[in-house]
Amino acid sequence: MVDATQDAGSAATTFASFNANAGSAAKIATAVDTQDRFLKLLVTQMKNQDPLNPMDNAQITSQMAQLSTVTGIDKLHVTLQALSDSMSSNQSLQAATMIGHGVLVPGDGVDLGNGGGYGGIDLAQSSDAVNIAIYDQAGALVRNIHLGAQPVGLVNWQWDGKDNSGNSMTDGSYMFTVDAVQAGKKVEAEALQFGMVHSVTQGKQGVTLGVGQLEGIGLAQVKQIL
Repeated sequence: MVDATQDAGSAATTFASFNANAGSAAKIATAVDTQDRFLKLLVTQMKNQDPLNPMDNAQITSQMAQLSTVTGIDKLHVTLQALSDSMSSNQSLQAATMIGHGVLVPGDGVDLGNGGGYGGIDLAQSSDAVNIAIYDQAGALVRNIHLGAQPVGLVNWQWDGKDNSGNSMTDGSYMFTVDAVQAGKKVEAEALQFGMVHSVTQGKQGVTLGVGQLEGIGLAQVKQIL
């Protein structure tokens, strides 16, 4: 895991890239060794063939063709693996530059701090009215925010940290829901949670981010970088 600084992310990515290249080199060496052993076996077979019943030219040609096919497949596999490793390393490097930046990702949480909270919505189509309802951890309604008419796509919203009576709420974690309508019909709206990117992890599932209290966020899940 890479934490706190972009320099650490770059170092980890460089190390991963080095290991990936070393692995590709080992696979190439293995493929070459396999080819050499096959050729030695074929030469030995030809030296010890029955002079009265020599190997058919077509048989030799067939074996050579099989060797060429297997070698070609091995080289293609090694090349594709090296390309995949390189892309993964580049993704880690790019993701490391996001550390310390705020992003919007799928989620229904909103963190209140310093008298403010932030969130987002991804609307499937334009809406006549968009309403946000914020709840505390016990599920009690705290605040309604009316955003009015909004266009299709990403919509950012901000909470001033007060409840419906104007009282300031305690900093902490809250939840929210979104309700959007167009001409009286419900509009599909995805809730987006705001958070700061604090870590980058490269694992079997690819590159993932740590965002606020969320972990394992894929790069494709990032809707907006703020």
